[in-house]
Amino acid sequence: QVHLVESGGGLVQAGGSLRLSCAASGSIFGSNNMGWYHQAPGKQREVVARITSGGSATYGDSAKGRFTISRDNAKNTVSLQMNSLKPEDTGVYYCWLLQYSVLRESWGQGTQVTVSS
Repeated sequence: QVHLVESGGGLVQAGGSLRLSCAASGSIFGSNNMGWYHQAPGKQREVVARITSGGSATYGDSAKGRFTISRDNAKNTVSLQMNSLKPEDTGVYYCWLLQYSVLRESWGQGTQVTVSS
């Protein structure tokens, strides 16, 4: 079983920055993708960014040009640097991990980000 713990959420003014971090522990075997999802109040969870074990990253449309995802394979961590934050970025951010060897997804408990206008 994989356990994901997020940190770094909080309250920030529009235009500001936050850095989210996620640490993975437990039974992690083989290559995996890690990433971040965003769930705004009353809306479905949407992908923000994902990154492969090899470091290849993809971004959701709202994150392009503003957010940067990175990971440390040795530490099993993934981070999300969020710049130029907007009020619509408000919501809960979830860490995500997909293990290809067992085709299993894992989710963190989420961290709240609030961007004030």
